[in-house]
Amino acid sequence: MVEIIIGGRYMVPSKLKPGDEVRVIAPSRSMKILGEDCKKIATERLEALGLKVSFGKYVMEADPDYMIASVEHRAEDLNDAFKDKNVKAILTVIGGFNSNQILKYIDYELIKQNPKIFCGFSDITVLSNAIHAKTGLVTYSGPHYSSFGMLKGFEYELEYFKKMFFEEEEFEVTSSKEWSDDAWFIDQENREFVSNEGMYVINEGITEGDIIGGNLCTLNLLQGTEYMPNIEDKILFLEDDSEAGPIYLMDFDRDLQSLILMPEFKKVKGLVLGRNQKGCEMTKEKWIKLVKTKPELNGIPVIAGADFGHTTPIFTFPVGGHAKLQAEGNKIKLMIKG
Repeated sequence: MVEIIIGGRYMVPSKLKPGDEVRVIAPSRSMKILGEDCKKIATERLEALGLKVSFGKYVMEADPDYMIASVEHRAEDLNDAFKDKNVKAILTVIGGFNSNQILKYIDYELIKQNPKIFCGFSDITVLSNAIHAKTGLVTYSGPHYSSFGMLKGFEYELEYFKKMFFEEEEFEVTSSKEWSDDAWFIDQENREFVSNEGMYVINEGITEGDIIGGNLCTLNLLQGTEYMPNIEDKILFLEDDSEAGPIYLMDFDRDLQSLILMPEFKKVKGLVLGRNQKGCEMTKEKWIKLVKTKPELNGIPVIAGADFGHTTPIFTFPVGGHAKLQAEGNKIKLMIKG
């Protein structure tokens, strides 16, 4: 059964249980880029949760230049996964760059009639937020199928995956003990872990609201389209990768400013910033400087250093789900339900 919450506004898909089928699809980059060891570990991890793993028809298709399947085939796999009554959750293979190509080929009415878990991050932000905007279905920013192929340092990620998809209760997000920004998919054994200093407060405050967000530059691709979710009265969860390198501060600033210029931003309730990759060359001082230059952020709680983004591990959060944020002094309490 699907739970209708908050006055019937949003649909929350059913939780998973042993025996449920999970469909893996590749709406962004192809599964062809994954190594055999990664796929083996990922499948075995999911099966250890009692889940059956199946794959979309076109997950291995890969254009030689884009390393993605055709627009039509990627949309077909997504629509088929929602249509199949045996499938209870959909995991994306990995991120990439071109998920927005399939937006107009998605059958949103079909999704409304067959709501189920949809999970991924990075480029998948565009699909998670568009599906939520068009259907009211709560979707999820969380591990890809490929993430389950990480041999070491996955415990935290798995813990929060299970909290989100196997348990009904609201849960508190605490920081991981350590994190990594290494190329684990190339070398599974020689990992580089960093002690996690945890989340920190930039603007104090107490708030609660529904969540919108994910990868900032990808979310911004939806601005001005029918697929952009309403950010009014929302708590924004935002992160970005290190592609901008040493100019990350300026790049993130202008992307955030683009959101701030939306009329709905005046009623945004809070901001949670994900952890940065090392190549971003960001510091706590730079984050504070960025936030304090935005008068629009005055009066709302802002925290940074949360465990989501393009480092590992990450927690899963619901796009359209609910969050409660308490940020006072050095104390942070972040509760999530979705």
